Amino acid sequence: MQLQPKISDQLLSPLGVLLLLSALAVGGVFPGLARAIEIPGPLVDTQWLADHLNQVVILDVRRDPQTFIRKAGGGEVGGIQACGAGSGGGGLSGHIPGAALIEWKEIAVKHKLEGIELFDTLPDAASFTALMQRSGVNQDSAIVIATPGDSAPAVADGTRLYWTLKYFGHDNVALLDGGVAKWASEKRKLEYGRSKPGNGNWQASAERAELLATLDEVAAMSSNGQIIDVRTPEYYLGLRYKSDKVKAPGHIDGAKNLPFSLYIKESPEGSTFYPVNEIKRVATQLGIALDKPTISHCNTGHLASSGWFVMSELLGNRDVQLYDGSMNEWAALSRPISRDLQ
Repeated sequence: MQLQPKISDQLLSPLGVLLLLSALAVGGVFPGLARAIEIPGPLVDTQWLADHLNQVVILDVRRDPQTFIRKAGGGEVGGIQACGAGSGGGGLSGHIPGAALIEWKEIAVKHKLEGIELFDTLPDAASFTALMQRSGVNQDSAIVIATPGDSAPAVADGTRLYWTLKYFGHDNVALLDGGVAKWASEKRKLEYGRSKPGNGNWQASAERAELLATLDEVAAMSSNGQIIDVRTPEYYLGLRYKSDKVKAPGHIDGAKNLPFSLYIKESPEGSTFYPVNEIKRVATQLGIALDKPTISHCNTGHLASSGWFVMSELLGNRDVQLYDGSMNEWAALSRPISRDLQ
């Protein structure tokens, strides 16, 4: 008669060990073994992140890496200096526990095209893959992008990384609404110093051309589609312009103005997006079609990423592109520019 193996023998078999580890992972004993969670949407709030802190990879985008590393001195209140936070995160210090630092210059690079110096452009796939790997990102990682969050331009740093991840094929990603400033204002824990995320296995799996507008596509869209300019009205109407990056004032001929200040509520304690229904209402009143093929532009493609994020990810229009060259390229090539309200 063949005896049935004891339960202890079953557990010591290779299959038994695998089943045991799987059960422990699901139970939370070895959370690193569990399958990556699915991000619930393009935006997550601070409470959601706090509840899932050990299940996601946090990528923190900064212009000044020292604000990620050092602790602010003199009057620090929950990670925000009492004197207030600056547009580049200068008044905020520290980062969410476990976050990996992503320097802005690594995701927005300079290059020359036909003698024109272009700013804040898309990195190549190999460079971006290397950045994600040394930031601890795996192919199946659930990613939450954090920014200083103390200004709209800081939020746009995050939407630019979000767009870049989507462009290279990674969809399980969200932006932390309010960023580190909101996290800090709620007296949640901050860390200081350089993080050591380890090496990930992430690889760029696609280059989604449908998310990136070429010069020719912009030219065609200006006559038979919809272009939005997300800069503030004084830049849109040509009262001011950044002469170090843009050769002429105004906007791409035919573009409509959807200023970033009308969909991002700026606050030193966490700049957040307005409710979707309010963004829809305001955009419609400005003559923006919510379901029409759209290209978003600004000076260099930085703020334009927030317009892409709003139209595509929050309002659900899947036919939206980012013009990486924006006014930087368009004006340098003497393409049609307008200073009129359109």
